[in-house]
Amino acid sequence: MSWALIIIFIVLMFLGVPIAVSLGASAVICIVTMSDIPLSLAAQSMFTSMNSFIMVAVPLFILCGSLMDEGGVADKIYGLAEALVGWIYGGLGHVSVVVNMIFAGMSGSSVAAIASIGKMSINALSKKGYPKDYATAINLSGSMLASVIPPSILMINAAATANVSIGKALLAGLIPGIIIGLIFMVYNYLYCKKHGIGDRTSFEAKKLGKAFINAIPALLTPVILLGGVYTGFYTPTEGAAIAVVYTILVSIYVYKNLTWKDIPRIICKNARSTGTILFVAIAAKPASLLFELDGLPSKVANMITGISDNRIIIMFVLYAFLIVVGMFMDATAAIFILVPILLPAVQAVGVSPLFFVVFLVITLSFGLITPPVGVCLYAAENVTGIPLERIIKASVPWILLIAISLCIFIIFPQIITAPVELIFGA
Repeated sequence: MSWALIIIFIVLMFLGVPIAVSLGASAVICIVTMSDIPLSLAAQSMFTSMNSFIMVAVPLFILCGSLMDEGGVADKIYGLAEALVGWIYGGLGHVSVVVNMIFAGMSGSSVAAIASIGKMSINALSKKGYPKDYATAINLSGSMLASVIPPSILMINAAATANVSIGKALLAGLIPGIIIGLIFMVYNYLYCKKHGIGDRTSFEAKKLGKAFINAIPALLTPVILLGGVYTGFYTPTEGAAIAVVYTILVSIYVYKNLTWKDIPRIICKNARSTGTILFVAIAAKPASLLFELDGLPSKVANMITGISDNRIIIMFVLYAFLIVVGMFMDATAAIFILVPILLPAVQAVGVSPLFFVVFLVITLSFGLITPPVGVCLYAAENVTGIPLERIIKASVPWILLIAISLCIFIIFPQIITAPVELIFGA
């Protein structure tokens, strides 16, 4: 029954049926034709999946990211990043990485990052003599960090599905996000040295101080959001609501790029994005129910542990599998489908659920910047006008850097889990 559901889902998806509809329809077909489960039970499970305080955080994070995008936050963050690292050889390339990392800690959305910060950064790099393909590739790859560095929307979905603490999962994503960012900066430095490109600005403490002061209202957003969560003062959902209110006030009264009349328009626009994500979550619930009744998680666990009892080998097998899945399936849908199936399998070989959640999100995020369904890839094409094949070719070195980073995380999972254990306890 489980395999029939998966096959029907894949067929419908490749026929062009929307992912959420494909998932829900395949589950209903299997329930009606292959089981004695009443459809009312499936409907009840769908309702229960959304009757969750945790899931309220998702639309709030999406709204917060859009408010930052339209509220004048991007240029202040870019100015700070330029003053901070623009003096290093390959200056504006480093600025692109740092500004994506900072914006990642504020928006939680890779698409928002490439559409706002990416557009500004690519134009600045091109004016300073950087090849436009290179400028696009570094920003495209940098935008992926928004799916890793908190407050990542994908991380929240994965943690909630795996029943892992959202606060711990968000913190666990911070370290690999920073490491990948630093690796990007090292490569940018070496590339610019080799090719003789990379304009540098002189370091000025006064300029840095001024840029920092201008960016303080924007920088307080992740502080307010994550600080309260990690100290236990409020939940991630409550923190997201506070961040939305704060961002609205800053955008209207400090940066003055929005008015109260703009807020309903932004909310309506984000309702569509939120509806898409939550529709997938709802449609995935009957499928998960069938998987559980069919015993698919335990079957997959036995199959995987039959390959080897070595944790590293198992994780590399899953790594290859998740890369392929991420290339062809929406990351949100993949999370809701795969977490219930794969989590018991990796736990059987001693993999921490927290590490698995972070690893899953990073690996599936490849699909955001790779063909054939990479939404960030198409956003970059739209922003720059560069043909897709040129962007893909220029992005290959950056994708390899991310792939190597993930190999390191598999071999040394403590890089991800140790900081969380140090702060929250084992």
